[in-house]
Amino acid sequence: MSQRTFLNRQALYLRPDPARVVVRRFGPQAEPSDLSHTDKLRANHIVDRVLSLDPATAENLLTEVLENFKGRHRNLLERFEARANEMEEAFETHREFTQVQRRLVGSYFLHEYSFEAAALFNPSIVSHPDQSGAPEGGLRFVLSVRAVGEGHISSLTFRSGSIANDGSVSVDPTSRLASIATLRNRMARLDGEDVEVVFSPDGDISERVIFPVTASQSNGIEDARFVAFDEDGRTVFRATYTAYNGKGIRSELIETSDFLSFRMSPLRGSAAVNKGMALFPRKIGGRYAMIARQDSENLYLIYSDDLFTWDGGVALLKPQFPWEFIQIGTCGSPIELDEGWLLLTHGVGPVRKYSIGAVLLDKADPSKVLARSREPFVRPEPSEREGYVPNVVYTCGAMRHGDQIILPYAVSDTFCNFATIRIAALLQSMERCDARPGACYEAERLPADQAALESDTR
Repeated sequence: MSQRTFLNRQALYLRPDPARVVVRRFGPQAEPSDLSHTDKLRANHIVDRVLSLDPATAENLLTEVLENFKGRHRNLLERFEARANEMEEAFETHREFTQVQRRLVGSYFLHEYSFEAAALFNPSIVSHPDQSGAPEGGLRFVLSVRAVGEGHISSLTFRSGSIANDGSVSVDPTSRLASIATLRNRMARLDGEDVEVVFSPDGDISERVIFPVTASQSNGIEDARFVAFDEDGRTVFRATYTAYNGKGIRSELIETSDFLSFRMSPLRGSAAVNKGMALFPRKIGGRYAMIARQDSENLYLIYSDDLFTWDGGVALLKPQFPWEFIQIGTCGSPIELDEGWLLLTHGVGPVRKYSIGAVLLDKADPSKVLARSREPFVRPEPSEREGYVPNVVYTCGAMRHGDQIILPYAVSDTFCNFATIRIAALLQSMERCDARPGACYEAERLPADQAALESDTR
């Protein structure tokens, strides 16, 4: 069955906007107690120069700064003061700052950063925790998106929108303003840090940007795969993502109930060593479950008792068809259907071309593969081949609405588009695993202490 029979691309595009900026640390990036002697010396030179200004000149300068950045940020004066307070430990003994001096000093240790100047891609979609105002027969949603700015630093940002009864998608207008989350709690662990970041309830969800806050994330928070998780009758939104420090990666977990407060935690265990972990939306047999790639090529089913430790696994799928000969991976969390778990997958084929297909897993025992796509149902169209990374279509998570799958997907790692998929027709197009010998991968039990393998590219 042709993909055009059941796939409907919508004329709805989310493109990066370099005019959207946040203010972030400028100069010393480390905590004041960790700064080098040179960094502290330079910081104090700036303080000395500010303190040398007479009161009238300082007042005029602060007024000029505020006028220059008027309308570009919320609560800018408070951000100036907060940054000065952060730096206080690095400053040498000085006379007490006036309020004007403190705000000026803070302004010199901040800069604007265009967080989505290069790309806005790899979306995932979940139901909105607040369904007020949802269209009749439809629902409200939250879209998470990976944003990339100068230096190829990735952050996590959001959009909201609605799905109509017929499956058509609309995205709410994006705010001109944006701000970075505030770090509220930091708890050291042997394997890293648990951190909590929060946003003010003021402003739109599209203003919220989660920027790297730990050493493991210093070069990026990549490819969050959000899912609405059923936890003892309440909904918790969780996502695995890749933390990148410029040299290596680590799988981490973020969770929230309201998209205002977020907890971020490292994952551990031999099965949490690669990219692309995707959490099931509920426990399976009393345990947390994920689909993940441990070996840069194949997909595995893994379980955890505590959500944070992932060891061993069952080899589930290997590249079978030409469009996925290089590697396969997840395209978000499994979606529960009456027929089983629908897992969207990506495959990498000739000339590193990324396409999207699907697999159907048994609902009671997801290690059993019932069917899979012989051909991908989303490939880069001629108009979708150019961008930051050519020949790539990719998603970090779709959701079910009635008899359709709502699929946000990225185009060439540059911008996002939306499509809808008719579930019945998609399932009909898939090849049953007993239809041809060797069509599906027989599960193989792996030892719990399997050695960590090299990182993959996505």
